[in-house]
Parts: sequence; C-alpha cells; structure tokens
Amino acid sequence: MFIITGAAGMIGSALLWELNNRGIDEIIVVDQLGTSDQWKNLVKRQFLGFVDKDVFLEHVNRNAVEDLIIGEFGRGAVRARLEGIAHLGACSSTTERDADYLIRNNLNYSKALATYAMKKGVRFVNASSAATYGDGEAGFDDDRDRLDELRPLNMYGYSKHLFDVWAQRTGAFAHLASIKFFNVFGPNEYHKEDMRSLVNKAVPQILEGGRLKLFRSYREDFPDGGQKRDFVYVKDCARVLADLLLEARGVNGLFNLGSGQARSWNDLAAAVFAAMDRPVAIDYIEMPEILRGKYQYFTEAPMDRLRSALERCGSSFQPTSLEDAVSDYVRSHLLQDDPYL
Repeated sequence: MFIITGAAGMIGSALLWELNNRGIDEIIVVDQLGTSDQWKNLVKRQFLGFVDKDVFLEHVNRNAVEDLIIGEFGRGAVRARLEGIAHLGACSSTTERDADYLIRNNLNYSKALATYAMKKGVRFVNASSAATYGDGEAGFDDDRDRLDELRPLNMYGYSKHLFDVWAQRTGAFAHLASIKFFNVFGPNEYHKEDMRSLVNKAVPQILEGGRLKLFRSYREDFPDGGQKRDFVYVKDCARVLADLLLEARGVNGLFNLGSGQARSWNDLAAAVFAAMDRPVAIDYIEMPEILRGKYQYFTEAPMDRLRSALERCGSSFQPTSLEDAVSDYVRSHLLQDDPYL
C-alpha cells in the first residue's frame, strides 16, 4: 500500500497514473480539493480512497494512520503493509506571501510526515524544489553539504529549503529522498491558473491569433526569449518517483530532477509551434516590474547524483527530449477533448 499527498496535483496525479500503469492501485490519495477543477485529475485513476490533508495530518500526529485507514476503508485495507509515502502536497505558488501559512503547510507538515515515516520504517519521498537555488549564483549543485550557501528568492522556495536543511541537520537524509524538481510541465496542470507552464498557456494563444508572447530580456548576455530553464516532462518525473518508491528504495539523500539540459524559452516556443504545425511567430513583451528583480535567467539541473544512485539500484533516468515531450503534451493532451492522464 502507498500514500500520495498532493495526489490531485500535476505531479501527484502523474505518479498515480504511473503506479496504475505498473498494476498498483492499493493507494490512498491525500489532498484538499477546494473549489478548483483539480479533482478531474483523479477521475481516470484507480485508488483505495481519498483523505483530506488536515484529517490525515491529525492522524499522523496521533500515530494513528492505521486507525484512519481501517475507519475509512475497512479492516481489509490494512492487510497490505504501508510500503511508501510520496509527499507531493504543498502550496506551490511562488507569489504566496503568507509566510506563516507556508511554514505550517510546507515545512511543518513535511517534517511531521517524514518523522512518522522514519519511525514506522516506511519509504518516504519528498518534493523539494529548484526554487531553493534562488537566482543561481551559488549554482545548482544538489550537494547537501552546501545547503547553507543557498538564498531562495521567494517564501515558497525558502519553505522547501528549510525542510532540506532540517533533514540534513537531523540526519534524516539517511532515511529519505528529497527531490528538487526543476521546471515541470505536462498534463494535469490545468487547475494551476497563472502557475501553468508556458506550453499550456501557449496553445490557446496560438490557436486564437497564430502568435505567442514571451518576456523581453533585461540582461545583455541573454537575448529576448533567450533566458534558459531546465524543462522536465511530468511523465519523466512520475517514472523516477515510482522507481524511488519501488525498485530504488535504497536511494536516499537530496537530488535534482530536471532534464539535465537548459533550453531557452525560444526553444520551447518553437517546439510548441512545431507540434501545432504552425510557423514560429513570437512577440516580446515587457516583464512586470514585480518579477524583474526575482527572475531566474538560467537554471540547469546537474543530474549525476540521481543518475548514479538509480543505476546502483538497477534503475535509470532517460529524460524525454524537449521537442518530443512538447509534441506529446500538445498532440496527445492539449489538442484533445479529454486532456487528462
């Protein structure tokens, strides 16, 4: 049996999809759906049942998760031992300004769940973020001995960073894997509003007017649209997470998860136009003032540590190329009547 927190989110529901593809459906999904459409990410998926995230945390704090499972799903539900928890639930808005909320929701919740998993001997995989690297001046090395050098630019990144610092200082990294996701895009991000990927936002723009808007650059060393990111497909992330829960349970520590190659926004835009069989037509627009001082011009995930760790467990990481990932997302999902995994 497995538990996925944030299971109705993009990465969580993609992991649920991947586990279902591997024949696993003894899964409890934990989330808080609110009034958004993220519930649609769960419709096609197979799992034991749904638990509200606050109810779940109450039972974690009382060391009563098994009681919760029995009460919600019947005594037969606990015949299978709890094998792993993928903790992907968090407020992921980089513009969220309620620091107290982010500490409670992103840091304290994660610490409580990690502590519970370690006490029970349950596999624990945590979602960190590349936002912990800030502007990248200290590089993007996932060496956990260099955590004190990082300076996140927003409170979301800081809340994720604080968990990694806690795991390092308490020795928890010997018992869990914390994954620094870079720019994840792909199906099931439809509920994320302004936090959706450029690919998701680009398709309706191009369908409507044949053109796409990108931010201008404000640095001489980067042309307009030449700012670079490490874009990683959500289906690739799901495969890695599933491996960490199943075949690569001995992989512990702090790891980047990106494609390993920085690509420009112009590259991404060109891939979208190609997937739609349209000529490239880009308009460069001014960046909002609020973003200019906090904008990352370059991110790239060194992947050596994760690759080596997975290979030692008989697994591997082979990222989908940007062009193939965008093509799959656009043609198999965004241009279909039913875009969900």
